[in-house]
Amino acid sequence: MLSLIIITILKKEKIMPWIQLKLNATAKNAENIGELLMENGALSVTFTDAQDVPIFEPAPGETRLWGNTDITGLYEAETNMLPILEQLRNSPLLSSDFSHKIEALEDKDWEREWMDKFHPMKFGQRLWICPSWKPVPDENAINVMLDPGLAFGTGTHPTTALCLTWLDSLDLQDKVVIDFGCGSGILAIAALKLGAKRVIGIDLDPQAITASRDNAQRNNVSDQLELYLPADLPEGIFADVLVANILAGPLRELSTNIESLVKSNGSLALSGILEQQADELIEVYGQWFTMEKATIKEEWARLSGIKNIAS
Repeated sequence: MLSLIIITILKKEKIMPWIQLKLNATAKNAENIGELLMENGALSVTFTDAQDVPIFEPAPGETRLWGNTDITGLYEAETNMLPILEQLRNSPLLSSDFSHKIEALEDKDWEREWMDKFHPMKFGQRLWICPSWKPVPDENAINVMLDPGLAFGTGTHPTTALCLTWLDSLDLQDKVVIDFGCGSGILAIAALKLGAKRVIGIDLDPQAITASRDNAQRNNVSDQLELYLPADLPEGIFADVLVANILAGPLRELSTNIESLVKSNGSLALSGILEQQADELIEVYGQWFTMEKATIKEEWARLSGIKNIAS
């Protein structure tokens, strides 16, 4: 399950016990409820998708949340939770009988606990994604150093894993690759490490551009990675390989834009798609590509195909 820490205020550095309050909300009221918890002494508020939907960075100034969102407030152990619960019951944001759970948590180094959840991951035959605080399992493998940060994409979600495995299966030597919706830059950087001569990353979120640039520098491939907001993309860019790990809606709405960026006989991979959405998108992209059967991982789909040669 993916989570995104929206607000974190650490008031004490020492390790100590905590109280954790969990409740459920919707995209409409989650942010306001989180602010209410902070006003009532929460040291941190975490929003977690209750249905394991992937995270995509919001537009500037926007906090995009999921339709079914679990909220966790972390409090010091001596906090009296009864007044906090009473205020929540009286808030118009929640019903008086809202569902919640309070748990006492043992002493832990929470930064270390969070970091320990991320381990090096192998994709395909050659590619590893490695957090900076863990030893690299194979120095001779293709290693992408990537830590969780501003933008979506660490390899932990099935959609990212599907795309990384697909990239590893290709011969990218001397190829031009487009990462459409680059997020953290994980796919773009992997493509460069796998031999691509040039990668273009495109994302509508300036934070994603920043994250991709920083991660490329960390992996010593920034000279080969070009990053653009959609409005700034130069004309005349065409890819031998295009990968787009976004969502089914944008993939459908932007299909003509995506198609136009791929050369004849070029390779395409699409993800961020639920299994039940695959057939519709195969039909859409089948106008221009010879599409393969969907590859499924944990109810998520990756679609791939080869662009037809123009007659």
